[in-house]
This record gives sequence, structure tokens and C-alpha cells, in this order.
Amino acid sequence: MRAIILALALYGGRHSVLLAQPGSASDEVHYEIPKTWDEAELRAWTIPAREPGAYTVHVPPSFYYSIPTPPIYKSYPVYHPSKEPAGYMDWLRRQEPQVVFESSKLRTEADWIAAGKLVFEDPRGDMPVEIFRDLRWYEQLKIPLTSDGRVPGWRYVIRKKGLVEAGAASCSACHSRVMPDGSLLNGAQGNFPKERDLAWDIRVRRNLEDARKYTSGLFGLSLAPGHFSFLAKETAQLDVDQIASVREAVPPGVVLRVGVSVFTPVKIADLIGVKDRKYLDLIARVQHRNIGDLMRYAAFQPGEVVFFADRNAIPPGMLPDPAALSRFSDEQFFALALYIYSLQPPRNPNRFDDVARRGQKVFEREGCAGCHTPLLYTNNKLTLAGDFVPPSDHRTKYDIVPIRVGTDPRSAMQAMRGTGYYKVPSLKGVWYRGPFEHNGSVATLEDWFDPRRLRDDYVPTGFKGYGLKTRAVKGHEFGLKLSPEDKQALIGFLRTL
Repeated sequence: MRAIILALALYGGRHSVLLAQPGSASDEVHYEIPKTWDEAELRAWTIPAREPGAYTVHVPPSFYYSIPTPPIYKSYPVYHPSKEPAGYMDWLRRQEPQVVFESSKLRTEADWIAAGKLVFEDPRGDMPVEIFRDLRWYEQLKIPLTSDGRVPGWRYVIRKKGLVEAGAASCSACHSRVMPDGSLLNGAQGNFPKERDLAWDIRVRRNLEDARKYTSGLFGLSLAPGHFSFLAKETAQLDVDQIASVREAVPPGVVLRVGVSVFTPVKIADLIGVKDRKYLDLIARVQHRNIGDLMRYAAFQPGEVVFFADRNAIPPGMLPDPAALSRFSDEQFFALALYIYSLQPPRNPNRFDDVARRGQKVFEREGCAGCHTPLLYTNNKLTLAGDFVPPSDHRTKYDIVPIRVGTDPRSAMQAMRGTGYYKVPSLKGVWYRGPFEHNGSVATLEDWFDPRRLRDDYVPTGFKGYGLKTRAVKGHEFGLKLSPEDKQALIGFLRTL
């Protein structure tokens, strides 16, 4: 097989890692792998916080590369007890630990992508397996299961023979979805009830200090507590059961994030097609210029390697002990990025029929393509949140549309963390995604185009909020005044994308 020299370049017009095209997936390749933690690249990559005197501070490369990189061991599916193969747990205890990621053995592009899947599904943590034997956990949390009984986003791992541990898979814990046909779709907006699972844990452990800390959004933000004092106040008067209820109010497909109010959680991103996106994160925290940027984003861990600070440096004594942390290697992050770039949408069951054809005309007539431009169905630009006025130099650095669609601005406007922007989302794959809107407030496209959602007495079909029965879901009023027939047609067209 001929060897192909590869270096970091553009892929599919923007993010390819190939200087020459291999003859087939079996051709041997050689990659020039970028450094994940490059100081100059990190500075250029990050979109600054909207608030003057607020900074996103990255740990020095010397610190980052002193963090250990544990081996990736072979992992195994977690099944519902009634669905697992006969003798499965005893069989797992007999397995030898197997290190499965060895970059020196990767020869072809297909090898690297397959290795990236191992990184995507690598179990993090060392939980005991008992929770997955408890039938109440499945019933009360309504755990989605594949047709063969697998639990999405969780894996068993053998690091020592005879000891079975469980962990949330590094990426697929949030970015894997059980589809209506019972298949598992990696990369999609997840539908495992992540926050309800954490609420279950809070109720079992009964540790009020930890419950407040990890629910307030303050974890990892000790450099600038004053900027986030409102987060601490939100949970300061709540007891353990109330804090668990806060998390139980967050539906599958939506999660809490560091530095964000518990009352404004964010929907989980769909990673399928991310190779064509120019910005990463709902609030466009960073740019996506090349594969190295995706590697950096995958390494982004607030409180470990990234801090939101009121100074442009980390004071002495604030860094954690690197030996207490872990990271993936540059080779592992590179393989992960290749795998994510390779993800494809599932087969779309929605036919482009006469209704969809009419909906396409509605889409064109109403000017939807101005922001949701075919063929990506996004213009890959940024919109303005709240009353944010971007600095003058931003207009030459970033692609900004001077439009405010009026959706809840809080995620993009939080002190320190927020950039003041939302990125224009792609409409591709909306047929298998949901809930929708920044906070996942509505479950379906029909709900999104229901004008009643603008009213204070509206009952959100997705995220409502702790202690709330009704609230308005405001913003993005485009399409709300269409006739019922045009709405039906437009929704029919969107589901074919």
C-alpha cells in the first residue's frame, strides 16, 4: 500500500487533514498531529467574554502536558438486567484488562476513525455497577434502551481482572441517542436523562454541601466567585430534596453547565455535521477553524484546564494538582476528532412529497434561508443576544449578523462565561432532534411554531423550570403568523432536511 503524507489543512472545504486523497480506506496514512494545547492557538481560538475585565484563562502548556494520560481499556455495553446475555457479569469478571488504543498500530484512515470511536465511548470514572442492577432506577428515570437492551452513554470497563466498574462514556454520555427504531445513534443530541440520574444520586448520598456545589454551576469557578455570586444564592436556601428536584426538572436532551444558572440549562448539541460549523458551543465560545480547534474543545474542562477569571492570568496556588487529573493524549484527541468528522446522519424516513415541496416554497418565501442557508441550513454566523453591542474589532474578526431574534439571552449574557452571541443553528437533522430552543423548552417543531408559547400562561412541552407550571417561551417569532396549512407544509419540509 502506498503511504500518504498528511498535514493539517482544510476538511471538506474547511477541515480536511489530507494533502492527498488516499486511493481507498485501506491505504496507509501518516498524520502530522497538531498540539491540542498550543498557547498561541488557544488565544486566537477563544471568543472573549462580553464583560470588560472578564477572561477565559487557559492553563500553561507545561501544566497541561504534565497531566497523566491513562490507558484506554476495552469497554463493554451496559444492559438492562433482563436483557443482558446469560452469565454476562460473571463473564466480564473473567476478562483480562485490554489496552485498546495504541497509536503506533494505526495504519489507515479507517484505523484512526475506529480508534476515535474508542475515545468517544471511553468510560470515565469508576462507579460500582449496583445502580445498573436496580430495576427502580430504570423505571423511575425512564431510561431509554436500545432494542437489545443497552443503556446509552454508559459502559462497563475492566481495568483489573475480576473487578467490573462502570463509567459515563466520555463523549457519548451526552451525545448518543436511542432512536425510535431502537438503534443507537452516536453524535446526536442525547436522550439519556442525565440530570434526573444525578438527582437520583443526590437523593441517595444526602450530601447537602456537594449537592449545592455541583448544582449551583460554581464548580471550577473559584478564581472569580464575585462574578458568579448569583449562582450560589440560587441553591443556598434549598435542602437536598429540593436540589434534586431542580435537576429532575431538566428533561433528557438538556443539561446544566458550569457557570450557568440552574434555571437556564442548555440543550445538548448534535455533533453530526460539526465539521462544517465555524463556531462551537451554543454561545459560540470558540471558533472552529481546523481539526486542532475541535481537539481543543474536547479538552475544555472548566476548573481543570480552563478558568473563567477576572484577571488574564492564574494566580499562584490556584492550579489543581495535575496528578489528580487525567486527559487524553494529542493522538487520542486527533482520532476522536476524525471520528466525529466521520459521523453521518441516520436514514431519514420523511419523504420529500408534495407537502414538503410546498413547505420548501414557504421557506423560500418567508426568507428563512437568510439565516438558515442551504445546503448546510445555517449561514454559519453569530446573532446578538440581549442588548449586547459587540466591540468594533469583532466585526472584522467574526461573522456577525446584526439581528436579535429575542430568545432567552441569559446563557449568552452570563458574566464571565457568556460571549454575547448565539450561533445560528443548522436545521439539518431536526427530524431526529429535540427538545428545541436554547433551553430545550419545546419538544416538537409544532410546539415551536405555536404562537401560544409567547404567552405567560403557556405550558412548555420541554424544559419548564423548577417549581414552574407555566412560562413564556419568547423570541424567534418567524413563522408564528403563517396559516395552519403553511405551517404544516413548512414543518413537513424541515423534517426532510
